[in-house]
Amino acid sequence: MNFAFSSVGLLFLVMLMIPNIMWSKNQPKDYEKYSSHENSVLVAIERIGEVAVSIFALFCGVDFADVSILTVIAFVLMILYEIYWIRYFRSERKMSDMYCNMFGIPLPGATLPVFAFLILGISCENMFLIAFSVILGIGHIGIHMNHKRELKK
Repeated sequence: MNFAFSSVGLLFLVMLMIPNIMWSKNQPKDYEKYSSHENSVLVAIERIGEVAVSIFALFCGVDFADVSILTVIAFVLMILYEIYWIRYFRSERKMSDMYCNMFGIPLPGATLPVFAFLILGISCENMFLIAFSVILGIGHIGIHMNHKRELKK
């Protein structure tokens, strides 16, 4: 396992953060109604995953010279994540706009980055990045599954 700085990990984090910063100023209508009663255990799990994935992605040792087919697959997932956000920002920005499938992918805003970081962890053989991607997925995808369920009610 290599803990060298990863320019690929940095790129993934930039691709993750920029749309999320934009989203914080363009949240969907009624978002507070849904976020105010999120499961506190899932939120805690998500936060732990977010911090740890950010750290281990930066130091997973994958650089642009070390790109493998798995790294390319992870990058394609991040490109799809960017497409998801473009679609959201062009929409009416309702809760339903955040939770509709994209290319058959359920909850793309939650699932795509989690799987991208998981595959990045596999590609660089970083057990910490793999483990914390799973932890992030439990919290992040769980929260958004609950939002989608509430939206259907």
